Amino acid sequence: MSPDLASYDRIIVAVSGGKDGTACLLALLEASAPVERIELWHHEVDGQGHPSWTGPPQARMSQPSRGISACRSTAPGARVASSAKCCGTMRPQLRLSSKRLTGPSEQEGRGQWERVCAFPRSRPVYPCGWCSASLKIDVADRALRGQDRFLNCRTLVVTGERAEESPARARYAAFEPHRTDTRNGTRRRRHVDHWRPVHAWVEAEVWAILKRWRVMPAYPYQAGFSRLSCAFCIFGNADQFATLKWMDANRFAKLVRYEKNFGCTLKRARGLDELSSEGTVYQAARSRPDLVAACLSDGALQTVLTEDWTHPAGAFGTGGGPV
Repeated sequence: MSPDLASYDRIIVAVSGGKDGTACLLALLEASAPVERIELWHHEVDGQGHPSWTGPPQARMSQPSRGISACRSTAPGARVASSAKCCGTMRPQLRLSSKRLTGPSEQEGRGQWERVCAFPRSRPVYPCGWCSASLKIDVADRALRGQDRFLNCRTLVVTGERAEESPARARYAAFEPHRTDTRNGTRRRRHVDHWRPVHAWVEAEVWAILKRWRVMPAYPYQAGFSRLSCAFCIFGNADQFATLKWMDANRFAKLVRYEKNFGCTLKRARGLDELSSEGTVYQAARSRPDLVAACLSDGALQTVLTEDWTHPAGAFGTGGGPV
């Protein structure tokens, strides 16, 4: 089912700079969605960009180059909002707070940060709560519930899950009421629908729409990564971690130290050192120092458009992902 896009007051698109979220945005533009009603929501999983974020680069879990500037340059005219849980990913893992571990969720949209929820419950210590709804999905949910501007109007939330990715995602509905929907409530009524426009798409269709719009594949894809999740994704395979150890040795060593200090490994069966030794560094990364530098840079992108579009080295790969 394709919803009537003109019937919504706001269209929220979850974007990270990855191919599926970008494909969702481009699908909306091809369907003539009113750009002035589109809001691009980018979540900084490490909290960088938020005024309270002071962590060193090697403490990050995300891909540094998948920043919000890529989202801004894809759809000029759309509002862009950045959200973050204060202190980001590392606070719950390393117990950096003595009382509440995850921090409040806040969102920046009109030049200032606005708290959109209270502290959620504490999360487990490293590495159990590393990839969790509390750090990612719940941030957007709390932003929707915490802002009165979503009351008594129609909102469409757009996300890029695809059935091809996993059996669990294949069971998602392409269109349904969103978790934050209260249209039938008696007090704070929010009409919020959830649409996954690329749910039935195969990966070739995702790359095809990026090619039609001349949107450059993100740097990690060009370096050989098949997914633009966190760099040190808990679902990553041996080749991915071998490549990360080669291209970002300081950050890799820090995570190895965490494993030793906590007596727990990021992967269930073996430590990162052992896992990386079983993999092979991506050839695209090894042969392109400029790509490696671009992947590790969080500098602003002036444009994501290119006249020389080709499939990236990471296309149609098996870099690990949700189960």
